[in-house]
Amino acid sequence: MASHDHDFHVPDNNIWPPINCLGVGLLAFGFIGRLHGDDLGVHPDVAALAMIAGGILAILGALRWFKELITESRVRGFDKVPLVLDLANRYGMIFFIVSEIFFFAAFFAAYFYLRNFNPEWPPSNIEMMSASIPAFNTLLLLTSGATVTVAHHALLSGNKRLATNAILWTFLLGFIFLGFQAYEYAHAAFSMNSGAFGSTFYMLTGFHGFHVLLGSLMLVGLYNRLSKGDFSPKHHFYFEGVAWYWHFVDVVWIGLFLFVYLF
Repeated sequence: MASHDHDFHVPDNNIWPPINCLGVGLLAFGFIGRLHGDDLGVHPDVAALAMIAGGILAILGALRWFKELITESRVRGFDKVPLVLDLANRYGMIFFIVSEIFFFAAFFAAYFYLRNFNPEWPPSNIEMMSASIPAFNTLLLLTSGATVTVAHHALLSGNKRLATNAILWTFLLGFIFLGFQAYEYAHAAFSMNSGAFGSTFYMLTGFHGFHVLLGSLMLVGLYNRLSKGDFSPKHHFYFEGVAWYWHFVDVVWIGLFLFVYLF
């Protein structure tokens, strides 16, 4: 609540960001220990304990950190966001999505290289699943992209009730998508250990599924904030950031559906 002679937000001392970093570090250490425990001299039980503890600390730290950020936004007021802070948020989200684009570009490049390198793709020992479930999932994600757009326009016009309901449908469609993807994985005739095709297939589709899960959880948070009256028609960057992320997830899935399932 202190006054400043600048427009940037200077946060108070907060223990939750370093707790979050500690959790992520332990999670990474445990994961590496599970994969290369013999080479590093790490007992599997120690690695598993580090993963569990790291996951708990990372989730707890992130949730408490986000809660304090939301409280700060409510205290400041959604009509009192300095322009320089709004631009900083937007550029930060843009850079984050660009980094995600490069992640998927690397995985797609690996998939295309392997497909062109191998004379038979998928290999003869791979029984590829039907494209019916992925086609239905494509319809689900495209519909969810439409509902989040409806929600954004509703918020711009001041209709928070319609915006809230549209966001509800958006994350429900996201969770239904994940349910069908889990069903597809459970009935697949090959696994991640089925050579290069299995590794790249599950890396691409699984990494995307993880993004759908994160996006759906972000939408749940957005629904909760809309229900509590957060945001104004002019200042609602969290809403816009989540919408950008969700549209990015939609576009990536279209590429996956076309190149991994159809072609």
